[in-house]
Amino acid sequence: QVQLAESGGGLVQAGGSLRLSCAASGLSFSILSMGWFRQLPGKEREFVGGISRSAGSTFASDFVKGRFTISRDNAKNTVYLQMNSLRPEDTAIYYCAARVATNYTSSRYNYNYWGQGTQVTVSS
Repeated sequence: QVQLAESGGGLVQAGGSLRLSCAASGLSFSILSMGWFRQLPGKEREFVGGISRSAGSTFASDFVKGRFTISRDNAKNTVYLQMNSLRPEDTAIYYCAARVATNYTSSRYNYNYWGQGTQVTVSS
C-alpha cells in the first residue's frame, strides 16, 4: 500500500510562486510514475502534469505549460510541482497520484493511489 502526503499549499498573490511536495511511502518510489491533478470549485478533477518513474519523461497540460514544472527525487521518495506566475484561476485543491507503471497518464481513473490534497489559493 502506498501513502502519499502533499504539502506546500497556501495563499499567494497573483504572480507569485509555490512549490508543492508529495512524499510517498509504503512502496518503492522508483517503480511509481506520478501525476499531479487539481480540482477547482464545482469542477471535475483535471490533469496538471505527470512524470515517469525514471524522470525521463514529463508533461504539463497546456494551461500550466511554461509556468509549472514537475520533478522528482527518487532518493527522497518525493515528487514536486513548482508553480510560478500563479493566477487566480489556478486556485484549487492539488492532488498527487501514483501508479505502478513506467509512465504517467492523464486519466485520473488509471492511478492507484492518491494524496489527501493541498489547497492553493491565489489572490488577485
